[in-house]
Amino acid sequence: MSVTVFNPRLDDANVTPTTASAPTVAALKDSSSASMSADQAPTKKVFVTTQGCQMNVYDSGKMLDVLGDSHGMEVTHNIDEADVLLMNTCSIREKAQEKVFSELGRWRKLKEKRPDLVIGVGGCVASQEGDNIQKRAPYVDMVFGPQTLHRLPELYDQSNEQRNIAPKNRIGTIDVSFPSIEKFDFLPEPRVEGYKAFVSIMEGCSKYCSFCVVPYTRGEELSRPLDDVLAEIDSLAEQGIREINLLGQNVNGYRGEKDDGSICRFAELLHYVSHVDGIERIRYTTSHPLEFTDDIIDAYAKLPELVSHLHLPVQSGSNSILAAMKRNHTIDVYINQINKLKAIRPDIHLSSDFIIGFPGETDEDFQDTLNLAKALNFDHSYSFIYSKRPGTPAAELPDNVSFATKKARLAEFQKVIVESTLAKTHEMVGTTTRVLVEQVADRHPDCLIGTADNTRTVMFPYNEAQMNELLGKIVSVRVTDFVSPHMVKGELVEVLA
Repeated sequence: MSVTVFNPRLDDANVTPTTASAPTVAALKDSSSASMSADQAPTKKVFVTTQGCQMNVYDSGKMLDVLGDSHGMEVTHNIDEADVLLMNTCSIREKAQEKVFSELGRWRKLKEKRPDLVIGVGGCVASQEGDNIQKRAPYVDMVFGPQTLHRLPELYDQSNEQRNIAPKNRIGTIDVSFPSIEKFDFLPEPRVEGYKAFVSIMEGCSKYCSFCVVPYTRGEELSRPLDDVLAEIDSLAEQGIREINLLGQNVNGYRGEKDDGSICRFAELLHYVSHVDGIERIRYTTSHPLEFTDDIIDAYAKLPELVSHLHLPVQSGSNSILAAMKRNHTIDVYINQINKLKAIRPDIHLSSDFIIGFPGETDEDFQDTLNLAKALNFDHSYSFIYSKRPGTPAAELPDNVSFATKKARLAEFQKVIVESTLAKTHEMVGTTTRVLVEQVADRHPDCLIGTADNTRTVMFPYNEAQMNELLGKIVSVRVTDFVSPHMVKGELVEVLA
């Protein structure tokens, strides 16, 4: 499964999203225990390609889960041996639809060779385009949105039953509705590999930033009930998961219902998660400054499980641009929040999102953004030139800044971030850091690697007798060497948990 996501470990991650191996968000159910046994039919194989954010990565894992649970399908990384091709799309960037149809054009050639191949398109572009996808690409068998991926088994069966019917006459092979948050009620028990897992706690966004298409493709904010979230995390912990990453388009806006009908806010949820046996580290993404409230900041003083890393998108350092973006906060509010957090966690590492070249951005506006980056000394950022999204208010704003100017601004901004990243990684040398040990290093089999709180990869030597004792454990490592902007090497100090 190939996934296009922001990867802060890559040197050029601040330029564009990068294709990387999928995190082990979920594993397919073993075909021996699936509903279709091997003597009934050959095991079907599914190939998934994923674009966009961690929410999409999570959703792709769930697509594999539901097809594994319902039809005994197994994942394949070889597109030529797949029986089912799924594309999980993202509409956040310009010309997203055209990129989808370009990829579908390549898939069409595969289907011409193998007519029984089933092709499905999901995600945010599917929500936007709906039946236009099958109109432009009639060889696509299924179209589904982020909220209807749990209906994949039904769509798959219906597409097979109607294989000889013209796409325009097929019934039930397109579902891009917004059926509340019911998808979580129909997903199989989570199955994972490794020691880290993502858990989606809410869907959609109600902030309606002027540049963002999410409210239109994923709907308004809907939070999962507290008991459902905790049950999933408890199941993951029983399978050996040590680190949970809570997901949502506006994750700190979580408002989950409790069994007594009252509402659980995000800070309270963090406390609940910290008490799940086996969970030693908690991350979350993506946050909004409007929802980064004092009770969340206070949680950093009380919960050692919360990692000393915060990703809090600010988008711009200019108040006039923030107003045009309809972010509904000022830079002073953002800085005040960060200062409060640093008073509690002096070692906190910060990352953020920035849009460079938003319509109307002046030289002064850009300088404000550059000054903010220098003042807050961000660890890394996901930064890119503004992309016009049809249907969003910002798409109608006048824009007299040339692309060349925007490109030059982006390069100047990213130079500041890269320098900050390098400095912070070098500063780790001589200190100790908390690491979740995950695996043997591919290129250094005499070393184990894991992830520090600040997202750096940490490598340290071990002996064979230690391996089973250390994998999946939280350890303290004394950093001795700088390896790359996002990797250090060190020596094991002690096992913490």
